[in-house]
Amino acid sequence: MIELSADQLPSLSHWFTADAPGTTALAEHALVSGAGHWWADRATDPRAVAVACADHLLLRGEPTALAPIALAPFAAHYVQAPVRFLPLLGSAFDLLVPWERLAYVHRVPVSPPRPPHGVTVRRLTPRDTPALTALAADMAWVHASWGSAADLAASGHGWAAFHKDRVLAVACTYFRGTAYEDIACLTVPEHRRRRLALACVTGLCQDIAARRHTPSWTCSRDNRPSRLLA
Repeated sequence: MIELSADQLPSLSHWFTADAPGTTALAEHALVSGAGHWWADRATDPRAVAVACADHLLLRGEPTALAPIALAPFAAHYVQAPVRFLPLLGSAFDLLVPWERLAYVHRVPVSPPRPPHGVTVRRLTPRDTPALTALAADMAWVHASWGSAADLAASGHGWAAFHKDRVLAVACTYFRGTAYEDIACLTVPEHRRRRLALACVTGLCQDIAARRHTPSWTCSRDNRPSRLLA
């Protein structure tokens, strides 16, 4: 596959459904955030396209247009693709691990919980970049879809719970589409079960509704904490 430049991108409406919740919004988000990358089997009149952002990948089109080696750069990605791509994926990689996901769509507004004493829950601003950057390395995924901690902080699409200058929980739009915004969140381990993530998500959902978008939430079936929060 060849990577496409900004002036070579195909029409999204031809390849992706714009009004579907969940990670399908990745394609639209990749254009807005600038953090995504596009590939195709050929630059003109492509038969198969791929778009990647953070560690997620969408595949669309005709799998017979691609050789298995074309997918080598996408090892260890979370792949969403039609069933017809399974033979190609099976040939391209030694191991495929099915990942059953549940998708939730926000319908009923809820009141934000009262934060614990000394904790402030608010929208992120560019000044919060150092606090986001200070999160543990295994939490850096939360801003990967925006490109960096600085990009998320400046995006207007994130909320966090703070104690002084330390981030205790974060919720953000992970993939922003024109109809849905798919949410991600995390809480540092020692501050879980304090409803901090819920407070951040509630504030974020109010922002998303103000943009006339609908919040969506995608998580693993076996991720019970995430399901309960959704």
